[in-house]
Amino acid sequence: MEKVDDITIILGKERDSNTYIIGDAIIDPGSGQHMDYVIDSIKEAGISMDDINKIVNTHCHFDHMGADKYLQDTYGYDIYMHPEDIKSVEQKDADATVAASFGMEVPDLDIKAVNEDDVINNYKVIHTPGHTRGGICLFDEKNLISGDTLFSGGNFGRIDLPTGDRTDMKKSILKLSKLEVVQLFPGHGPYAIAAVAEQISLSVMIASRL
Repeated sequence: MEKVDDITIILGKERDSNTYIIGDAIIDPGSGQHMDYVIDSIKEAGISMDDINKIVNTHCHFDHMGADKYLQDTYGYDIYMHPEDIKSVEQKDADATVAASFGMEVPDLDIKAVNEDDVINNYKVIHTPGHTRGGICLFDEKNLISGDTLFSGGNFGRIDLPTGDRTDMKKSILKLSKLEVVQLFPGHGPYAIAAVAEQISLSVMIASRL
């Protein structure tokens, strides 16, 4: 567990996404297969589970949102996701949510919609389809929580999964490149606090070849 600015960082175990806490929101709590690790890390950061009241999913993939069911049932958290990805959950699409690759079923969730330009704890929501049709990023004019749209080192999310799209990914990466991002917090792998503009520029270059 680490902290940068107002972001508490819990690096993902195995296939799980990274998890971030900003204020009363938990971003991408993972698959639920390492729930004790996530909860223990939150408590080690001096945050009570009662200090959190919402989950924000950057997209609908199980490695990011499989834990939502436990957290909603146990703590009563509201869940937020882009409407395009809510569809995949409500349709119980085990392929579009990649629940099938975990040998799991899509859980029953009560999800609220979050849309482009909505603001969550001073972070603006940016719709970035490409990895999934309802992918989002969160930006506070300095820090970008990028889900599986952008990774550090110039990498970006897969486009070959259901609802992924090559053209959408190119557009989303170009859209993010126009922001003045200082620090990057991706859905998987290390976060970046230096040379971030250069890393995003590399993503643009690589994506242009798709």
